[in-house]
Amino acid sequence: MRKNKMVAYWLIIGVVMIIVQTLLGGITRLSGSGLSITEWDVVTGALPPLNHEAWVKEFAKYQQSPQFQYLNNDFTLSDFKSIFFWEWFHRLWARSIGIVFAIPFVYFLVKKYFNKEMILPFIIMFILGGLQGAIGWIMVKSGLSGDAIYVRPTKLAIHFVFAMVLACYVLWFALQLLIPKEDKIINTKLKYFYLFAFVVLLIQLVYGALMAGNKAATAAATWPTINGDWIPAGMGQSNTGHPLLENKITIHFIHRGIAYLLTLLVIMASVIAFKMKQVSNVFKKYRSLPLVLVLLQVLLGICTVMISPQIVPNKWGLFETFAEMHQLVAMFLLMSLVVQLYIVEKKVA
Repeated sequence: MRKNKMVAYWLIIGVVMIIVQTLLGGITRLSGSGLSITEWDVVTGALPPLNHEAWVKEFAKYQQSPQFQYLNNDFTLSDFKSIFFWEWFHRLWARSIGIVFAIPFVYFLVKKYFNKEMILPFIIMFILGGLQGAIGWIMVKSGLSGDAIYVRPTKLAIHFVFAMVLACYVLWFALQLLIPKEDKIINTKLKYFYLFAFVVLLIQLVYGALMAGNKAATAAATWPTINGDWIPAGMGQSNTGHPLLENKITIHFIHRGIAYLLTLLVIMASVIAFKMKQVSNVFKKYRSLPLVLVLLQVLLGICTVMISPQIVPNKWGLFETFAEMHQLVAMFLLMSLVVQLYIVEKKVA
């Protein structure tokens, strides 16, 4: 139906905007901009400072933050403006997502594009969107008190993974409206492989965020070993928190191990997928994506770690570019698995 397709395309635009928002979050983090705005003004915060006096006032707020006092106390107003932009734009894009979801929603509602089966998914979608905004502010607040100079890595991980859950949910909703039942295929074994890979990837995303939040890349800028060891010593130790969450070497070890497991799962699933003969055109079109993306993701991950010694504080360079590409391909991989999970069904007993 035409109405269903219109709604689905709108939802996919939302997925794309969420992916862009996540990339902006990565730029914000990599540029050290995330704590430049110390308040959460949903309405008035939509506009940046518009004159010198307003900039001075905003800079004075930042000067009260631990990050300025312990890390950036040599910042000038000009330095502050450069980091302020990315955090402001990140928040502006979030507001834009809200508008892109809200205005068409009202239009489709008035024009009666929705059926009863869509009501609950829409309620869940809007609740998830609101929660994501709240989680983002909780994350920012974790870096504005005590002696914190960055946000808590665990809260960064929650913020990132929650964004991916939201994107997956919206995409699944869109697929329900776009792909007819006759385009689905039945293969229970393949379904479980994709499901396992999806769960493993979600865990991997958590550890990718912990790598980023703990700034762990430079702790082991080697491959395939971790600083010369396959199983490094000291992984059970941590001075600040749980070693599984804050020990940089432990995070490296787990992140790499999960990457190998994920790659193996996707390869095995792809072997099954390509052996299938009687399949729909939709399945043929997308079955190679997970394999291509997981191999590219591994390569980008290795490159990102290896070039991490080139990091220059407060300067965008090759490492930051590769880190963003690594994050982007991870999101594409997740979306490709969602598509496969939707197309492939298990046999009903």
